[in-house]
Amino acid sequence: MKVISVANQKGGVGKTTTSVNLGAGLARAGKKVLLVDLDAQCNATQVIHRLLEEEEAGVFETLVEESPLADIVVPTSVENMFLAPAGESLANADLNLAGRMGREGFLREALASPDMAKYDYVLLDTAPYLGLLTINAFVASDYVVVPVSCDYLPLLGLKFLLQTVEKVQSKLHPDLSILGFLLTMYDRREKITFEVEKVLMDRFGDKIFNTRIRINTKHRSAPSQRATIFEYERSSRGKGTEDFTAFTKEVLARITGE
Repeated sequence: MKVISVANQKGGVGKTTTSVNLGAGLARAGKKVLLVDLDAQCNATQVIHRLLEEEEAGVFETLVEESPLADIVVPTSVENMFLAPAGESLANADLNLAGRMGREGFLREALASPDMAKYDYVLLDTAPYLGLLTINAFVASDYVVVPVSCDYLPLLGLKFLLQTVEKVQSKLHPDLSILGFLLTMYDRREKITFEVEKVLMDRFGDKIFNTRIRINTKHRSAPSQRATIFEYERSSRGKGTEDFTAFTKEVLARITGE
């Protein structure tokens, strides 16, 4: 089982879009995938499941009450893809974990359960801030994928994300590595796109994925239908389908050589 955090402390860069559609792409490639929603906004949960009722257990209960992660997992409309959903209670997770012994490793322990061994890939959709939930995600992960939208503000936030990854590597999890940076909302009509691309290429070189996730209104429309881009476009020629198929192949190639 490989665990991948999808992270950037800047919101609006396409983290959930990346998490959901990478998960669907891996599932379509025959991998068994679990997507864990670690964002209190619960966007991934709403896109491929539904908003949890107040009495329903989610990721908060798994982390804070240390109940089995398998107890909350639900199937999705994508074959081979499953979800560990989040409810609004997740907003209190950092506060509840703050005083606990081993607070950074609760998610890693949950994923170490024998029930989780059936998954080939676990994707962690993280929140747009670097709190304890995100630290838990990094400590539990083998890799980090960083979506970066093509404008200046996400570039500024990368410094703090990379510092956090380095601290986790030095103090808690030396085997954590950045799998790559993914350019999202890529628009060839805009000069800023090429400026951001050049800055990233100059700084990170081959850590930049070759795939670009092009700007596409269907990425905005698909969540309203509770659909992945593959389900929403229903065509191998759809721009979003093409991009996420290519990106999935890149992720597999970087991890396994497939």
